Amino acid sequence: MGATMTLTAERTAAETFLAEATELLGAKGITQDPDLMEPWLTDWRGRYTGRALALASPGSTEEVAGLMKLCARHGVPIVPQGGNSGMVGGATPDESGRGILLSLRRMDRVRDLDTGAGQVVCEAGVILQSLHELADENGLRFPLTLGGKGSATVGGLISTNAGGTQVLRHGTMRAQVLGIEAVLADGSVYDGLTALKKDNRGFDLKQLLIGSEGTLGIVTAATLRLLPAPTARVTVWAGLSGIVEARTLLRAMERAMGDTLEGFEVVPAHCLDSVVAHLPDARPPLSQRHEWNALIEFVASGMDEGRLRERAERALAEAMEDGLFDDAAIAANETQAEDLWTLRESISAAERARGPAMQHDISVPVEKMPEFILAAIPAIEGEFPGTRGIAFGHLGDGNVHFHILAPAGAVPGEWEEDEGRRVSGRVYDLVTDWGGSISAEHGIGQVKIGELARLGDPVALAMMRSVKRALDPDGLLNPGKLVPGA
Repeated sequence: MGATMTLTAERTAAETFLAEATELLGAKGITQDPDLMEPWLTDWRGRYTGRALALASPGSTEEVAGLMKLCARHGVPIVPQGGNSGMVGGATPDESGRGILLSLRRMDRVRDLDTGAGQVVCEAGVILQSLHELADENGLRFPLTLGGKGSATVGGLISTNAGGTQVLRHGTMRAQVLGIEAVLADGSVYDGLTALKKDNRGFDLKQLLIGSEGTLGIVTAATLRLLPAPTARVTVWAGLSGIVEARTLLRAMERAMGDTLEGFEVVPAHCLDSVVAHLPDARPPLSQRHEWNALIEFVASGMDEGRLRERAERALAEAMEDGLFDDAAIAANETQAEDLWTLRESISAAERARGPAMQHDISVPVEKMPEFILAAIPAIEGEFPGTRGIAFGHLGDGNVHFHILAPAGAVPGEWEEDEGRRVSGRVYDLVTDWGGSISAEHGIGQVKIGELARLGDPVALAMMRSVKRALDPDGLLNPGKLVPGA
């Protein structure tokens, strides 16, 4: 009898909340339609599936604030979601069905564009690719890109402090954000959109919200920096004998090319083989197979392409004479350059198509990365027979994607939940021993929250919990994500 009364009360409370939310947002602002909700209830990797009371899609900051006040009054958790392209389950609800999914995809307006100042104010639902196109139309560029640019949103990029392939020169999303507007757990609106070069009025609150994965507030808009459009671009694919040689080549290019060096990605032979097998029209850029490859990009503004290409060719010729790489192909045009980047950006999908794997987004100091790879891969393969380790990605900023492929015959789903978990634990132990981070750019979400609790600095974790309690005392903002024990 008691349980029945409790369920009835919960249903009545949910119905009351939904009625008030519908009155606030309108019929197109909230839905319980299973077909509309279903695509957003499972994370991109397919590891987590949850339930939600409803999917809310407010159309303005005022509606977000009103909804937050409503959720606070009724005790309804909120799980914010951008393009649902995250790697750590950070935007997927739990199985209780008590909370709502909050999508800001309707909030996709560009509020202001100041080409002279190189600034744009846009709402959280603006798609990264749309931002690139807007900047390009105005002779500018937004200096952050990644493989999911067609679905990733500004709000999601900020909430996860996204990285990508241009961090070497321009930094992560944190470096692109000049101001933020956000709705806090009580429905109050933090208006920090004004971009000031100098401001010493206490804590830099926007930096607190960047990378917080929606656990401290909901980013609704941001002021972002834009740069002059490049006038020259040179893209190179180089074949190398080893990862140590790749680091030496990186340092040589930094010395020779200065701040025109914008990207330096490493791709082992196994990854290139996987991509060529996965993409029907893909071809290896070089005639011979190399154990390691480097995708190098030079970009300049105010310099013609002939001059940049001349400098790059001279630097590469000197590096080849010094034995730093074996062969190279330089893209002759934009199409060829994009084809080279397609090879790099297709690695995750190609590796996933080959079978189960545990993916790790880790960083160690750049100077230690080659030695870490050379030590960690055989250590894991030796401890877990039949597995295979691969590492690829952003060598220039000390961040690689460290994947451990399952043994032949492993059952998808079962292997990840059993041996795969032990594999990840050992990888994170090694990363910590080498003074690195278990999350370089993808965040913590659900996937790594237990490992952060196990390996994180106790003082830092206590500070995070204190901030979480101060800004979200009822624990309604993205519960179960990022902050262990919150």
